[in-house]
Amino acid sequence: MAQILIVDDDAQLRQSFGKILEGEGFEIRAASSGEAGVAEVKAAAPDLVIMDVRMPGITGIQAMQQMRAVCQGLPVIIMTAYGGTETAIEATKLGAFDYILKPFDIPDILRLIGQALTAGRLARARVSIAPEDSHDAATQGDALVGQSRAMQEVFKAIGRAAPTEALVLIRGESGTGKELVARALWQHSSRADKPFVVINCVAIPETLLESELFGYEKGAFTGAGSRRVGKIEQAQRGTVFLDEIGDMPMNVQAKILRLLQEKQIERLGGRETIPVDVRILAATNRDLEAAVADGRLREDLYYRLKVVTVTLPPLREREGDVPRLANHFLARLAREMDMQSPGLTPEALDLLSAHPWPGNVRELGNALQKALIFSRGCPIGPEEMRQAIGVGGSGVHGGHVGGQRNQQEQAPAAGDDPLRAFIRRALMDHAGNAAFEHVLDAVAKSTIAEALEITGGNRTRAAKLLGLSRPTLIAKIEKYGLKLITQVQ
Repeated sequence: MAQILIVDDDAQLRQSFGKILEGEGFEIRAASSGEAGVAEVKAAAPDLVIMDVRMPGITGIQAMQQMRAVCQGLPVIIMTAYGGTETAIEATKLGAFDYILKPFDIPDILRLIGQALTAGRLARARVSIAPEDSHDAATQGDALVGQSRAMQEVFKAIGRAAPTEALVLIRGESGTGKELVARALWQHSSRADKPFVVINCVAIPETLLESELFGYEKGAFTGAGSRRVGKIEQAQRGTVFLDEIGDMPMNVQAKILRLLQEKQIERLGGRETIPVDVRILAATNRDLEAAVADGRLREDLYYRLKVVTVTLPPLREREGDVPRLANHFLARLAREMDMQSPGLTPEALDLLSAHPWPGNVRELGNALQKALIFSRGCPIGPEEMRQAIGVGGSGVHGGHVGGQRNQQEQAPAAGDDPLRAFIRRALMDHAGNAAFEHVLDAVAKSTIAEALEITGGNRTRAAKLLGLSRPTLIAKIEKYGLKLITQVQ
């Protein structure tokens, strides 16, 4: 359960906001002044601080600086009723995770809380490299587990590149662990005590990506009511990880190229050139050479990106690593879910080793989580793993209906396949009218509803089942109209 400290001199806000967050499953502490907030952090560091700027005594910014001196990497969200002031912008530059204007909508603050908690976890959780005992690694946070020759080459590359200032391009199939490599590079660099900002170039809509990266000035576009500092500027003296950079729009590519060449940016709608000191790490699962040939990636950016390249092997090429990874995941997941690890039978390990794992390490972790949830404390055998993977069973498993098909078996007609029939109906209902987004929303809504049904409405368990953070799940429940939206003034 994440612990959040609310620091505000408004007793009514502390009480009402605290009750709402408690209802979302957070443990809440409160303080009425900056000094009291610093004392709370010194007594026991929370996972996140949400704090007002203007309070009697020291300001929220002064309190934040004292808190972060005590607890390095502590994420702080600043609240302010004075939108567009230089104070809020200065707070961001000095290390605040973000700021939000009062009054604020609960879905907005929940999304921000989810992002801040993730950032805090990334800052605190060390990435162990090549642990000899995967069970020990489970108690150390995240780990790059593997004794295969291919992974040993990855570990060597991390050791050589981390101490430098070089841009590193991390390549590999989806699910191979590129973010873990990026975090390891940051944690073993001279910038390890500075911000680590993750930007997924696919997760952010194309129309918002540029403003998210570079920020904007007041009046830069409709709805830009105040100046906003971008993620790159927030990472001053730190590290920026651009995930899925192969999918970055062309207009943003030009600005990233300028950042790499000149160490400067401009906010949208601004004329001021802003110097920035950040190290760039990037990752992609795309064929960048083909993207250059097709005109989807600037050739000059491509050559800038490939100064140092770390290539992660797919799991099918990591001989002997699957049992180590399986034991590591099972121990870590059991600890996170406050369960006793039931262990894996030798037959289950043999099945895991023989599976091709097209989704790589991420798919393996998800399958083990699913098997653990339904294990009922008994050792996980081959039948439970077949059901979790989707091999030889019925129903929806492993991303398609009916389990893994024989390569010679023809795909069923849409009418025989419930998932395909569902998608076809959604496509026909919205043909030509943003059909792709409607289909994705329909599938997502049904998936969340099913997870809530399985877990009896327990949102914490449903979030774990879905592989989402709890605040992210809450935000999606709000998005799909599954609960009432409230507002805090």
